Amino acid sequence: MTLSVWRLSHLALAVVSCLFLIMASITGVILAFDPVNEKMQPYKVDGFDTITLAQSLPVLKETYTEIAELSVDHNQFVTLDGFDEEGNNFKQFIDPLTGKQLGEPQPKSEFINWVTALHRSLFLKETGRFLIGLVSFLLMLITVSGLILIIKRQKTFKAFFGKIQKDSWAQYFHVVSGRLLLIPVFIIALTGTYLFMLRFDWIPTQEIPEAEIGEIVDRSEEQIPLKDFAVFQTIHLSEVEKVEFPFFEDPEEFYKLKLKDREIVLDQFTGEILSETEYPQTKIWEDWSMDLHTGRTNSIWAIILGIASLNILFFIYSGFAITLKRTKTKIRNKFKSAEAEVIILVGSENGTTLHFAQKFHQQLLDKKVKSYLTEMDKYEIYPAAQKIIVMTSTHGLGDAPSNALKFEKLLTKNPQPQNVKFYVVGFGSKSYEDFAGYAVKVDNWLSNQSWAEREIEVFKIHDKSVNEFLNWVKLWNEKTELDITTSASVYQMKQPKLNSFKVVSVGNPKKNGDVFQVLLDTRQKFESGDILAIYPGEEQKERFYSISKSGKQIKLVVKFHEFGLGSQFLKNLKLGQILKGRVLDNPSFHFPKQASKVVLVGNGTGIAPYLGMVEDNKNKVETHVYCGFRYNNETSKSYADFLSTQKEKGHLKDFQFAFSREENKCYVMDLIRKDAKFFGELLINKGSIMICGSLAMQQDVEAVLNEVTMQYVGKPLQEFKDLGQIQTDCY
Repeated sequence: MTLSVWRLSHLALAVVSCLFLIMASITGVILAFDPVNEKMQPYKVDGFDTITLAQSLPVLKETYTEIAELSVDHNQFVTLDGFDEEGNNFKQFIDPLTGKQLGEPQPKSEFINWVTALHRSLFLKETGRFLIGLVSFLLMLITVSGLILIIKRQKTFKAFFGKIQKDSWAQYFHVVSGRLLLIPVFIIALTGTYLFMLRFDWIPTQEIPEAEIGEIVDRSEEQIPLKDFAVFQTIHLSEVEKVEFPFFEDPEEFYKLKLKDREIVLDQFTGEILSETEYPQTKIWEDWSMDLHTGRTNSIWAIILGIASLNILFFIYSGFAITLKRTKTKIRNKFKSAEAEVIILVGSENGTTLHFAQKFHQQLLDKKVKSYLTEMDKYEIYPAAQKIIVMTSTHGLGDAPSNALKFEKLLTKNPQPQNVKFYVVGFGSKSYEDFAGYAVKVDNWLSNQSWAEREIEVFKIHDKSVNEFLNWVKLWNEKTELDITTSASVYQMKQPKLNSFKVVSVGNPKKNGDVFQVLLDTRQKFESGDILAIYPGEEQKERFYSISKSGKQIKLVVKFHEFGLGSQFLKNLKLGQILKGRVLDNPSFHFPKQASKVVLVGNGTGIAPYLGMVEDNKNKVETHVYCGFRYNNETSKSYADFLSTQKEKGHLKDFQFAFSREENKCYVMDLIRKDAKFFGELLINKGSIMICGSLAMQQDVEAVLNEVTMQYVGKPLQEFKDLGQIQTDCY
């Protein structure tokens, strides 16, 4: 499998399990530190691991009138259950060598019980246990796919511990913490999955057989002291879970020892073993899994589990931050590829290389050069091209970034019909032995093409250095006489000039995952489907939100994430506050007013731009809305009310909602399949389909639409995409 497939799998698993993982991680952090708190209680005696039953039981028998049982918990606290001289039942932590009472066992607090129930079952009983178990399995798959990404990136064991190139704080933290806590997170996931499979009998288990005791012989006359019982002399308290004492001095009453790996029945007079039953391996593994999953037997391991659980939350945040950075930058071209004289091919993993490519591309356009910028995986024949510039980063040890994996094959398949001069600029880090290794490969591939002529030797740039990039620009200027600017400020990755937006209203989400709206006043021109970029946090990283136009105001539909920088920032805005940001024109996702019919497809907050598009549909173009949500709650009902009003005004033909988490679950893809004929006819008649929401949803919707077009039109969906009838804005 290719690197991009593993990355997509890694992201998809994280998206599917995100909310449950957040809940499980938060409760896991709390529960991980509960064993540490328990172990701080003064109920464990020194030298516990060396105490044998022969040392302890005789003392306890002399100290207490009647003992029912002795038990040892995972903290190695010894509890005695019995009756005092007055016949009153007692249960106390005791010193096993002296019999001294150390304290009375206390039930766990209501809060810990509540957190435990939430962690195990979401208060949904068996259904909740199934969901939590499934999330453990998904976490295990996420961990495995993450490990494979590391292996594919680093290639060697030595490189696994090598220096990490810091493209961003999120990327750096994600990789570092992944290396340090990969094993604890995997153990949490693996043991959680194993316990889940045991719970639902997906793993065959063996019941503990009943003890088989042969003919009972009265050996009361042969009685020996407890301290001389051979078994008691060899078994330590650390091996014991429970010792059941005989009630009477009767041959049919026995000592029953429940150890960690077996049960033993002893004659109460001589200590002779009457029965010994070994536990099945599944029970031993279950106990090990529980110990490893909870950290109940070791304080240090419990702390590690707590840190790992906390880190899962940061994994989620940093992982989505990386994904947002990779997907947020859009390439816009003034000229078509067929008419461009300069082609810029970019291979970028985290967006840095694309930034430099875009700045250079813009400089060419300012010089009236017909420049065209695209990803390396979209390489094709360029009939008017005179120069091809490749700007690429290197992933791992000399490998292609995710948008350049097909380049070598495409290069062979699409030879240029005319002679072209080429230039290769490689971005990377000198901390890697194979510095800018993929750029060197690209340079070699191009040099072997009969139509390609190298004009500048492959140029390597260390650690996103603007000054080193300017050195290459100077070389370019010398060769081409185009005099592209060498001002460092043009290429710096800095925050652009921002505009002011006045906060008119802000919703009040109650819990993680709630959707709320933000209304802003602005003097800027904009349309529904454009993008608002805001800059929360000290690092001033951009966050993007699709715009819905409501009159002259900007309406944002935001999903609240408890640890989401952008949604937290927007939630805390005050009425009248001035928000700094910028509107990004997004003409590729504006309402197609010339279309015969328009279908708006989305999920979740992807409905945002459609609210404005429908409201602004003054020409009353026939419009249909298909949208998917998780629940039929107040939020979805408010959208339904709004769309119903627009339908009455003639701005909307109809709308349909799908709910994936309700009893009769349904996805937006199911709605499309149901109306397959309608969609086929719409595309034949030059109608348009717009898709907004999650990338996963987009892929699923396009797969279904491809089935529809093949069935009803006999053409793949790509043909309609090429005609501009499919517009997407997904994240």
